[in-house]
Amino acid sequence: MLMAAGLASPFPDPAAAEIKVVVSIKPLHALVTGVMAGVASPKLLVDGVASPHTYALKPSDARLLHQADLFFRMSESVEPFTARIVRSLPKSVEVVTLLDAPGLKLLALRRGTTFERTIDKGDDSARARGAPLKPDAVDGHAWLDPDNAKTLVERIRLALSAKDPAHATAFKSNADALRDKLDALEAELHRQLAPVAGKPYIVFHDAFQYFERRFGLNVVGSISISPEIPPSAKRLTELRRRILALGAMCVFAEPQFDRRLVQNLVEGTDARTGTLDPEGGRLPPGPDLYFALMRRLAEDLRGCLAAPA
Repeated sequence: MLMAAGLASPFPDPAAAEIKVVVSIKPLHALVTGVMAGVASPKLLVDGVASPHTYALKPSDARLLHQADLFFRMSESVEPFTARIVRSLPKSVEVVTLLDAPGLKLLALRRGTTFERTIDKGDDSARARGAPLKPDAVDGHAWLDPDNAKTLVERIRLALSAKDPAHATAFKSNADALRDKLDALEAELHRQLAPVAGKPYIVFHDAFQYFERRFGLNVVGSISISPEIPPSAKRLTELRRRILALGAMCVFAEPQFDRRLVQNLVEGTDARTGTLDPEGGRLPPGPDLYFALMRRLAEDLRGCLAAPA
């Protein structure tokens, strides 16, 4: 895909020599914005409540990417719309796939209808155990573990510093401050979620296991294998049995997808319903979004799981 001649640049005047950065989704955009504070502002592709799993690239997005210095994404599995465009970008655009960041603790996708409980076991991840995962077998929602977020911040810092060495000191200072904030956030969420850690619940799709493992939560299944694949009648029947057998207290929808599935699933049971958003679709983008997203997840979980029967 080539740039049409004469189109105005979506970035500021190149004479300003400001680094031009594009980020795929809101949680990553928040982390990149934090590292770039005081230097420049990155552009965001997937805004609003759109899901990166089903997002379609617009011509304006393509123009933005062709004029960038750096493009940060999580992976082709999280943002399928990036697969084709990155192959057409000029060599001047560096694509940073953050799922490849060294030291990131990766978990395998869970494809079953129901899950056994998993708790945080430190480095008990496939990569940490030395067991490599194929790209299509990795759960890409790794930002939902604050410890992983610190690893992402370091990878972002290194990429920005290499591309814009004049501001490397500022990037390092911002990254150090951001990691301190992430440490404080993790301690805060551990305290907040401890009272509901053992209570069983079901999610719409399996996007939250990094959050669950880090905070010792008790998810027992997901409605859909993937946001793009409607659940089968057999899967819904098995989940309904799981709700009744384990006394699942809550079934969570997501704002981007049809809530009727959740309502049908809990009908005739004692389970309550709630909403969890792994990407912060309803939150305004910016450096605070990551922290607001994580706190909102904790609040929504507590609000449903701790509610009186």
